[in-house]
Amino acid sequence: MSKRNSQASKAAARERLRAERERQAKKDKARRQVIVGVSVVGVLAVAAGAGFLIMQANEPSGWDKAAEAKVVVPANASGENGSTVTIGDAKKNTVHLYEDARCPACASMEQTIGEAINKGMEDGDYKLSFTIGTFLDGNLSGEGSKNALSAMGAALNVSPEAFLDYKSALYSKEYHPSESSDEFADDDYLIKVANSVDALKNNKDFQKDVRNGTYDPWAMKMSDAFQNADDVTGTPTIKINDKRIETPSDVAGWEAALKTAGVTK
Repeated sequence: MSKRNSQASKAAARERLRAERERQAKKDKARRQVIVGVSVVGVLAVAAGAGFLIMQANEPSGWDKAAEAKVVVPANASGENGSTVTIGDAKKNTVHLYEDARCPACASMEQTIGEAINKGMEDGDYKLSFTIGTFLDGNLSGEGSKNALSAMGAALNVSPEAFLDYKSALYSKEYHPSESSDEFADDDYLIKVANSVDALKNNKDFQKDVRNGTYDPWAMKMSDAFQNADDVTGTPTIKINDKRIETPSDVAGWEAALKTAGVTK
């Protein structure tokens, strides 16, 4: 091979090397652009996701919305926003119960002296008044107290008797969940309990009100009334003619409390 041909070959080789380097440089640049683009998209996606989560966190819950919604007052309720529930015809005496649907002590009281309390009302010894709170939802997390209270409103709309029987069923050994459990948040469970009450069994209007949350706003107003009640620091609380008493542990204790308060002789 001549020197001239050798030089030409070297020049061609250098040109091929230069061209190859240019192609590689273009590939590297393109790859960097893809990486940057993907990174930007990833950052934007993370930012968008974070923004969505923040928006979700700031979005009012269904119960927050219910607290601001128009109140549908159940039949057989009275007072501001229907937060007064009084049952019975007695002219003179009032027994006032303060409860929370998820409260195990309330369930124990209902199972022990609930029948005796209701009988005194039926016999005309006193009226029964109810203020029901939902504070255990906040203490334990969940929404069973609020949901059960809304369902009680649906039962009250059927009749005072349906309300009393449904409340008793909710507190019964068969249906009342443990304090930390939140079965009452499930509409289907509340309807299952209602099917044990004659006036509510397969009652389509009641079931519709439970599923639609018809009385959710009412439940929130009732909960507010509980929070604002005087001399009530927990559940259950019993007042006889506005005077707080110790919760009796048995029927004999309840009868003694009524005598001490001058309700019975």
